[in-house]
Order: sequence, then structure tokens, then C-alpha cells
Amino acid sequence: LEAKKILLRKIPHGLFICGVRDEENDEINGFTASWVTQGSFNPPLVVMAVRAEGSSHEIIEKIKKFSLNVLKSEQKDLAAVFFKPQKGLGGRFETVEFKIGEYGLPILIDSVGGLECEVIGNIKYGDHTVFVGEVKSAFLNNDVESLNLSSTGWNYGG
Repeated sequence: LEAKKILLRKIPHGLFICGVRDEENDEINGFTASWVTQGSFNPPLVVMAVRAEGSSHEIIEKIKKFSLNVLKSEQKDLAAVFFKPQKGLGGRFETVEFKIGEYGLPILIDSVGGLECEVIGNIKYGDHTVFVGEVKSAFLNNDVESLNLSSTGWNYGG
């Protein structure tokens, strides 16, 4: 059991801010995502696991799209804001400057950049849903080193 936990925590992860926007209810929400990887070159796909009981999960299921913002290596504090449980929808984005991208999703201005993705598939199993998103737009703000989970000293895995 301990070996499984240690080995699963050795899988390298970046830290991203996933953004969602329910235009119908004018709600913007987001969370720190770490279980993310590229899944295909053609078409360009990203794969992201999202905690099933999270408020953003419901919005992704409904609107079938999400943004993925790549954080700069020194943005651990911002990742922490989006990691913490929140009382209501939308509070996290009040702490950060963002714009609305071509596909209507929040893109952080102070970041490496952001992708807007359309959900083309998902697998619901266990306590997370794996969403597959096709990259529809990309915004590069700063071509600098990105934040990764191991550099924070945090654990999310095992």
C-alpha cells in the first residue's frame, strides 16, 4: 500500500488553473488542476481528471468546454488560492486578472498562457472524471518556466 502511494506520487504533474464559464447563469469558476497531460497531436488534445463532486465538474459537463491556464514557476500562491475549497461559485477569479477568450472562457493575464478546449469525450470512474478536450484556441502571454507540483512540496496523488 505504501509503495503504491509513493510510486503514484512520483508521476510528474504541472499545476494549471482550469477555468469554466456558465454563460446562462453568468458564473465563472475554476480550480487548480494537476492531473493533466497532452493526449494527441492531431487533433491537439489535452486530458484532465476532475474531482467528481467539485462545482466546476458540473459546469464542464453542462457547457462541454474548459480553459487550461499554465502557471508561471513562481505562482504557487495563486495555485493555492484555486486549490482551497470555496464557499460559493466564482470567488477565486475575483482575486486575479483575466480576459474572456474566443470561446468564452477565462484566460489568466498573468500566466504562461491559456488554452480553450472543447470536451470531446469523458470517462466517469472512481472519484474523478477524465475529460478529453480538443484545443480550440491558445494564448501565449509569457514563454517562461511553468509551475510543477513537485516544486511546491504539496502532494496530490497516491
